[in-house]
Order: sequence, then structure tokens, then C-alpha cells
Amino acid sequence: MQAALSIGLLTPYSGVYPAYSAHLVTGWMLGMGLDPVRQRTVQFTSEYTHMGSARASADAARKLLFFNNVDILSGLISYKVVADIIPLVEQSRKPGFFFDMGEYIPHFPHLSHDMFYASHQLWQSEYALGNWAHQRFGDGGHMIMPVYEAGYHLNSAFREGVIAAGSTHIGLTVLPFDENDPSKLDLDKFFSALAKDPPSYVHGIFAGAMGSRFMQKWIQSGFHKKIPLLINETMAYDDILQDIKHIDFEIFSSATWIREDQTKANQLFVKKFESMAQQPANIYALMGYEAGLMWRELLPYAQKKDWSAVKQQLRTGVIDGPRGEKNFYPSSGFALPTVNILKISTTGNKINKLILDQGAGMRYDAKEFESIHNESVSGWQNPFLCI
Repeated sequence: MQAALSIGLLTPYSGVYPAYSAHLVTGWMLGMGLDPVRQRTVQFTSEYTHMGSARASADAARKLLFFNNVDILSGLISYKVVADIIPLVEQSRKPGFFFDMGEYIPHFPHLSHDMFYASHQLWQSEYALGNWAHQRFGDGGHMIMPVYEAGYHLNSAFREGVIAAGSTHIGLTVLPFDENDPSKLDLDKFFSALAKDPPSYVHGIFAGAMGSRFMQKWIQSGFHKKIPLLINETMAYDDILQDIKHIDFEIFSSATWIREDQTKANQLFVKKFESMAQQPANIYALMGYEAGLMWRELLPYAQKKDWSAVKQQLRTGVIDGPRGEKNFYPSSGFALPTVNILKISTTGNKINKLILDQGAGMRYDAKEFESIHNESVSGWQNPFLCI
């Protein structure tokens, strides 16, 4: 009997999506055409990486590779810790296949031939939304976010999209962090400033429950439907909107994937996952499923431990999944996602989504983004939503 293919998962904590790892693995198995419950083809070993710091991730990677002796190193990591992982993966001569939400625009001072990335590319969603916002509402928008969210490239990507559309001015408010009250959301000064000098639109970037709290305060402020509100993609996920769907609300957002997409490939994924998991399909399940579609093709080589063949196919392979083409190796040029610009309304306890437009993606190594990498002094190593 052939031994199971072993995959080690670097698994940080997420208070926002505590079940993300289970959803990722379930999606991965379904993408490979395996029954997540009964299959014995693949074995996953998780290693806790706390908040996903470089040290915790490297320690966990070392244990998985050289103590557990896994065949493939995977899991959720930030690009900020890649430099600490690369030497370990290269030493093992096995493939590293990692997931990220796309909170940072990829930057690879050293591109390893052994490292592959399944990125959700949130920054692409932000870039397209910023570009559309300027064209739709004009110059003089305003971004607001807490310190945590400001530590990533989401607001920078939005700003670059706005600039590419011709903007000369966009405001920014970063809410201070209160160590004694981490969940504090004091918007009084912000709302006072809006009343004195209304911007053409407001773009909010908030993670987790703070996103729904911000939207509730926005409705109470009196600015709702007077100043257009644009929200980050993760704030527009159904589980976040559940908290406000009883309110008559109207917002704009962007997304590279929506559950309701009626394409055959997407509905197949949604049906498979929801039938197995008995809960709505989500972005982590999708990322796992896309990975599974790739590894389904790689399995015969991986079972023979032919890592050269596996890596070569990962460098050139492209899958056609629920949201179109996707590939996993940076220098082959990450497939550019189609970004849907959405108008979302909540009425009668229902969430309605209308696609208004489609925005184009941007190559991660475009010269326009050089300044972001040069100016970003963030020390945030934890993957987005891992708080």
C-alpha cells in the first residue's frame, strides 16, 4: 500500500475566521477529487504558529520539515516571513506551497525556485476599487482605517488605483490604537471633519467584527446615502454583512470572487463544498479548492517523490477554476484576476449584490508599486485577519 502524501500546514491563529484551516483543507481535498472524510491519499499535519511571526513560522517549518519529515510545506503565511522560510525549504529540497490573503503586494528580493504562492490578491481588489471610485465619484475621496489595517498594502493599493485614474488628492484617517481598549472605535472627530468638509466618497478598511461596527456607526451618523461608502472586500463577505442585513443599507465594494457567480466551475465548487461542510462556501475554501485543482495534476509525481517534476509543473501550470485562470509561481506572472465592482444593498433581511463594473488587475511587479515597497515600514508579520 502506497504511503500517504504528507503536507505540513503552518497554522496561525485567527479570531476573525477560526475555522479557516479546516475550510482550506476541505477545499483542497475536494479540488483533488478526494473525499475529505474517507480519503487516505493525503495526510495533513498542522503546526501552530501563534500570530504568524517570522520566528514562530520558521520554528514550525523546521519541525514539520526535519522532525515530522513532511513531503510538502504549506500553510498561511505573510510575505514578510518568506525570507526566514526560504532557506529551510531549499535545504529540504521539497516544495513550499503557501497561502495568503494578498494583504501585501508581492515583493521577492530573492525568488526561490522551490516556493509557490496561492494568493487571494486582496490588493488587486483594492487597486481596482480605487480606480473605479475616482472615475465614478471624482477626486477628493477619503480613506479611514485602524492602525492594524493601515500596516498592510490595502490602502496603498487603493491609492495607486485612484492615482492611475487621474486623482490628485485623497484624504487619510488612521484611528489611534488604545492599548487599554483594543476594540475602541471612536469616530466622533472623523464624523465632525466630514460634516465640515464632505469628501466625494469614503473608503473604509476594517477587519472582522470592527467592520460591522463601523458600518453600524456610519448608518447612525447621518452620512449614509449622502456620502458614498466604499468598503474593503473582506467587510463585504456575507458573514460580516449578516450583522447589518436587517438595516436598509447601500454600499460599494469589490471582489475577485462571489459565491453567487453562476459559471459552471464556480457552482460545482459551491455545491461540493456546501454539501460536504454544511455551511456557506467562503474564500478560504475557494483558495484550498484552487490549490487542489493544481495538486490533482501533480499527485502522480508527488507520490513518487519526484519533486523536480512537481516544481517544474508548478512553475508553468495554470488551472481554470471557479474564478478563472490561476497560477502559483511569481516569475511566470501571476494570472490577473477579474475584479467585480459591486453595489451591495441590504433590505428585508436580505443581502443583494449587483455587479456594476469590472476592473482590471495590475502586475505585482509594475513600477508604480516600487514606492510602496520602498516606503512601507510596517513590521506586521501576521497574515491579514490573523488577530
